[in-house]
Amino acid sequence: MVMIRGGTFLMGSDHHYPEEAPARPVRVDSFLIDRTPVVNRDFMAFVESTGYVTVPERHPDPADYPGALPHMMQPGSLVFSPPASVSGMHAPYQWWSYEFGADWRHPLGSFSSLEGLLDHPVVHVAYADACAYARWAGKSLPTEAEWEFAARGGLEGTEYAWGKDFTPDGRYMANTWQGRFPVQNLLLDGYLRTSPVGAFPANGYGLFDMIGNVWEWTDDYWVDRHAATHPAGAVDVNPRARLEASSFDCGQPASRIPCRVVKGGSHLCSPDYSRRYRPAARSAEPEDSSSSHVGFRCVRRLAATAATC
Repeated sequence: MVMIRGGTFLMGSDHHYPEEAPARPVRVDSFLIDRTPVVNRDFMAFVESTGYVTVPERHPDPADYPGALPHMMQPGSLVFSPPASVSGMHAPYQWWSYEFGADWRHPLGSFSSLEGLLDHPVVHVAYADACAYARWAGKSLPTEAEWEFAARGGLEGTEYAWGKDFTPDGRYMANTWQGRFPVQNLLLDGYLRTSPVGAFPANGYGLFDMIGNVWEWTDDYWVDRHAATHPAGAVDVNPRARLEASSFDCGQPASRIPCRVVKGGSHLCSPDYSRRYRPAARSAEPEDSSSSHVGFRCVRRLAATAATC
């Protein structure tokens, strides 16, 4: 883990997606954070030690999914499959499919394995799975503020975690998508899907893959806009988003599953579809959701704080 000294920074952005606004001053206390996302090798050790069964490996409860087709109530997870063509960009089912048997051991479906992937971030983990690992390791999931402060690497006023240019001197600094999403990946960064942790440069705090590769769970509930600090100019100390009505907005209609904030973007983020490979960027993920591009990392706080997952 890496020690992050507490400090004040400008969290969020007023220049990109509306859910990132308003930018406001935030202070976080010192904490330790994992140098990399949790990798398959470490998650395997957790499962072997505890016998834990992840959410994608369990049969869904039909009561949680009103109107769902009965034959879909099987263990599985979402897998990205690049289509040959698309009809518009408002129907993600064209490139996402719910694959029976997809889970952390089988990232592309039941036919696949972890061969060659032990040092890649673990994927197909729901929020509860990330929490279970964190508790086993004596850690927690980061708040959104802690995560963003760490991702910025000590830089202030820059768009990316490494500076103002996306590819300084033509160098790719993170595992993202190059080409026309979702049908053309030019692989200019060298990776089709996830990459081994440490394949790209660390940020100013020595942290790897804070941007790109996989989205990362945080402990904050999703809200569709940052809460403005009152009075104006005041510093918000160790903020944490609580459950509210908008926390359910990213789920299916009539869903009773709340959403959490994920950060950092993934290898599927592209300039023409999702410019979320920035520290300020954020997205909503239902707690029960898992997919081939969402993972996590953990923190350990130095000061006594309210218990998290």
